[in-house]
Amino acid sequence: MSLDPENTLVMETTKGKVVIKLRPDLAPGHVERLKTLSRQGFYDGIVFHRVIDGFMAQVGCPHGTGTGGSELPDLKAEFNAQPHVRGICSMARSQNPNSANSQFFIVFDDARFLDKQYTAWGEVVEGMENVDKIKRGEPVRDPDSIVSMKVLADVA
Repeated sequence: MSLDPENTLVMETTKGKVVIKLRPDLAPGHVERLKTLSRQGFYDGIVFHRVIDGFMAQVGCPHGTGTGGSELPDLKAEFNAQPHVRGICSMARSQNPNSANSQFFIVFDDARFLDKQYTAWGEVVEGMENVDKIKRGEPVRDPDSIVSMKVLADVA
């Protein structure tokens, strides 16, 4: 499979490497936000604070609690037809549809009840077995984290 380096994230976690194919065709604003924050080093060291077996692993809160985001403004929803199935990456938000900021989640199993209510922006194309190893909990005790997250174009 050929990946576009400008639209691929390489996420090193405490459980191993995860490669995410970005989908600007589905959610251009969200993809741009993920790349901007990755390039700023925002995600480096941030913990997976909410990991529910059979559902998803959530990350991206600078406080590690699910209560915060970046200093950038919240994003307008870009709901799309991508089903929330294993390996899909989607933005977390509050009850306000236009409140996504920096937190996102990776789906473990079928979660289609989220379809068209959360903005799917990418999919894991390598390393899903490492996502599967992330410690579970809500909140997670002694959580796993993102060691670094970079745009492939900046690494290659």
